[in-house]
Amino acid sequence: MLAAASAHGVPRRRRSGRVRVRGRDDGKRLRAPELGAELGERATLVQFSSAFCAPCRATRRVLDEVAGLVPGVAHVEIDAEAHLDLVRRLEILRTPTVLVLDADGRVVRRATGQPRKADVIAALGEAM
Repeated sequence: MLAAASAHGVPRRRRSGRVRVRGRDDGKRLRAPELGAELGERATLVQFSSAFCAPCRATRRVLDEVAGLVPGVAHVEIDAEAHLDLVRRLEILRTPTVLVLDADGRVVRRATGQPRKADVIAALGEAM
């Protein structure tokens, strides 16, 4: 049983934090009322978090820093537990999950786990 759990954990750790395209996100859009905040002029970083998630705090710092560095980019944090309808619709399976939205609110990139600053900046470049 332990070997099976380890075999599952290795690929999951490798994917954690990587910003990637997900085909099923194509066409999904988020609007300001759903987010509870205005979209950024050029792009929006949407972070789904939970209360006792240590990687969520680190992710918040990274995304705040990137949003402060790149003009026209907003960072919005959403409490996953308080927005279960949105979590289900967007198929958020764990926290933190970061969605990169273009200026129109369309989901163009997604990362699960704590993303690296360089990966977030690269994803923004493609979204803008």
